[in-house]
Amino acid sequence: MNISEFIYSYLGDYGDAGVLLCVFLIFLIDAIVFPALPEIFFILGYDYNPTPVFGVLLVLTAVAAELTGVFSLYYVAKHVRIPKKLTRIVDRYVNFLLVSDERVMLLNRIAPMIPFAGAFIALVDSWNPRKCALYIVIGCVLKYGVIIMASSFFYAYFSSDAALKVTLAFVIAVIGISLAASYIRKKKTGLDT
Repeated sequence: MNISEFIYSYLGDYGDAGVLLCVFLIFLIDAIVFPALPEIFFILGYDYNPTPVFGVLLVLTAVAAELTGVFSLYYVAKHVRIPKKLTRIVDRYVNFLLVSDERVMLLNRIAPMIPFAGAFIALVDSWNPRKCALYIVIGCVLKYGVIIMASSFFYAYFSSDAALKVTLAFVIAVIGISLAASYIRKKKTGLDT
């Protein structure tokens, strides 16, 4: 989270463009390297300019960053020699999931089950990257659209400070529920061992 805070502290001073670039970079880091809690910074970005137009720009930025990050990792995984043993492990892991085709990218927006999604897309031969991209876009638009709509509702009925606190609580609850759902699913399928 320190990297995310660092990015936000430096780029947040550059207006709407700086906030959008900040959100893009945080989502990119989240998709390529490690979880950066992009939802929190997405809401902080919306708090900077809580208007419908800026909300749409934030959602489009999140989609662009997710696709860039996932398919950058996909490209690397496709062009690096991966041991066959790792490919077999990935196939077994995917077969344990609720859905084992490209739709898992949609489910991954709700309950994160697939870390480093781009590498998974590259390693599972039966997955179509275009379908994965479509499900990533649909998942991002739905997830972050709902977050923006809820946040807009809170900003309409609360003061700016209270709306931010309620929205952050909402997002933290969504993250908590997502992690719990992911944990429960892994436990039921025996993936946590």
